[in-house]
Amino acid sequence: MTSAVWTLCPLLTVLLVVRLLGAQQQLLPGSCNFELGTCGYTSDSEYGTWSMNEEGHVITVDSALLKEQQQAVLVSPVLDQQDWSCVRLVYQITGGGSLQLFLRPDGDNFDYRMWTANQASDSWLIASVDLHNSTTPYQVLLEGRPERGSGNSVAIFEIHIVTGYCIECNFEEHHLCGYSNSWNPNVNWYVGGSVPVNHSTHHQRGHYMYVDSVYAKHFQEVAKLSSPMTTVPLAGCLSFYYNRDQERGNIFSLFTRDQLGHYEDMWRPEVFATAGWTLVSVDIKAPHPLEVVFEVAFNSARGGYVAIDDISFSPEFCHTDTEPNFDPSIANCDFEDGLCLYHQEKTDSKEWSRVSVKPNAYRIGDHTTGVGCFLLVNTHFSSRPGYVGRLHGPLLPGNHKYCLRFYYLLHGFRKVDNALALYIYDENNVAQEKVWSLTHTSRDVWTEVEITYMKPMLSKVVFVSICKNFWECGLAAIDDITVSLGDCQMTAGSLPGQCDFESGVCGYIQDKKGDKADWLRVRGDTPTSYTGPRGDHTTGVGYFMYIEASLMRPGHKARLLTSDLRGSSSPQCLILFYHMHGSGSGILSMLLRRSDREQDALLWRRRGEQSVSWMRAMVDYQCDVRHQIIFEAIRGPSLRSDIAIDDISFKRGPCEDPGDFAPYSGFSEYFNEIE
Repeated sequence: MTSAVWTLCPLLTVLLVVRLLGAQQQLLPGSCNFELGTCGYTSDSEYGTWSMNEEGHVITVDSALLKEQQQAVLVSPVLDQQDWSCVRLVYQITGGGSLQLFLRPDGDNFDYRMWTANQASDSWLIASVDLHNSTTPYQVLLEGRPERGSGNSVAIFEIHIVTGYCIECNFEEHHLCGYSNSWNPNVNWYVGGSVPVNHSTHHQRGHYMYVDSVYAKHFQEVAKLSSPMTTVPLAGCLSFYYNRDQERGNIFSLFTRDQLGHYEDMWRPEVFATAGWTLVSVDIKAPHPLEVVFEVAFNSARGGYVAIDDISFSPEFCHTDTEPNFDPSIANCDFEDGLCLYHQEKTDSKEWSRVSVKPNAYRIGDHTTGVGCFLLVNTHFSSRPGYVGRLHGPLLPGNHKYCLRFYYLLHGFRKVDNALALYIYDENNVAQEKVWSLTHTSRDVWTEVEITYMKPMLSKVVFVSICKNFWECGLAAIDDITVSLGDCQMTAGSLPGQCDFESGVCGYIQDKKGDKADWLRVRGDTPTSYTGPRGDHTTGVGYFMYIEASLMRPGHKARLLTSDLRGSSSPQCLILFYHMHGSGSGILSMLLRRSDREQDALLWRRRGEQSVSWMRAMVDYQCDVRHQIIFEAIRGPSLRSDIAIDDISFKRGPCEDPGDFAPYSGFSEYFNEIE
């Protein structure tokens, strides 16, 4: 989170001077200090109400005033700021609760969460949120959700929106742009304004940040000044001025720290002292949230001082020899249109084959769509009784941290020791590291693997499958390989409109009026044999929603409704993965419920058994009024009629690929056919 406690308490007087005398940045529309009113901010009538303090200055949502509602949503006027901007928010959570900031683009179905906080504090905190440049007008939403019970509230003191990046600061703006000092009993960053002369204004009333060794008592006393955590990907040139005097020893350095606490050194000065303010420019790449940290370590009380000022950022790299942003998606492949940039070790090798499986009741199809292509390694395709199959990926630059994800499926192996493994090779085809291998047999379900790796040289991933003899080997398959920058733990979170049911039901609602049963959220196998999936579509070991036929009678239905969608002027593409396996499978439908019509409209329907695989459905629809999507399952004539859904997502349409082109209503004529 991008919150910073004002830890510069010893200089509270100086901070007040900064607030009163510091040169303020030009505030943009949407800024508000709540002194004379709400500046056009209003409470969403569908939720609770934000209340102004009687004396002004603060707007609050209190659990005691929410009544039946769980949250209150504060909505800004429509903003049309096309340049990059930064929202700075001063807030406080008392007791228990949370505060979230959303962006609502004009004409979009969904609100996009940009920032969240849920830690209570006895003081005001500051949050900084970057808003990407956009030509689409938008609104800022602030959702306060205090916990039930007395003494819980969420308050906002002021909202400032300024042009530029949140990481920038000249330390003239009050709240110090969200920069925070890591408190140390002896050495800390302070606000200065006299000596050395401020770089920006060249007079004593300007401000900068400095740290002095005069109170250092121990060896390696450290002071850290941290920027707000970035909230959007950044890449470009970070510049700042510094002034340094090293009498007997200080170590000054700049590094970045991500959400996992990983550090990366960015810069250290080459001189011990400077005659005046010196400009530094450092190239920075931040595909995931991180903060910039200015650190000074002193060896004694005579270690001198360090001052910094005028931190700025440009989206253009400052050094021409800096490698441009690299897109690792060149290593992505779903094998629908070929092998992409992957190849077998020998041109005449046939261990790895690109295959597809028609929808059927016994053999699982690909992970991407259920009817597409994947890679399979199998002795049936080789003239030898055993094999060593190596599949090489494209070379990727060194000194980058990569997150590799792929899905595998294993069937029929008696021993899994060498059934499937993943290596990192260098450009000379020398194995550098074995990063993953199978440790247990699979359950005939596509299972996700995540690997984070980093090498100093050009490198590539190599999938290896070894079979010593025909009797020990079965089928090993891979599909949907993706590579992204950063640690796999640094997930960006799901986008609005996406639901994989891993953390809950995403606000979906069970229809209690006309239903005879509910959709159930489960993981693993369903209890009735010969029906239902063996695992979810997202990871193979996660959660999905399904109807349990044994709890229903033939013809009974269960309806799951999305929360209200605002409507969009542009077409929408609705994507769903569904599972209809079982000789008595009933009917699965997607319907559109509009606020201006009484009758639900049918968007898509499947009847009867479709496949043992998870199948993808893609549906185009357009609705410019408030509406809901209904997922309706009707139980079939027998117990073997479980129906499951997973990985629902909405995208701006139209759908790129119809995907669900197979109008199957029953088995394929050719069971278990591999093409």
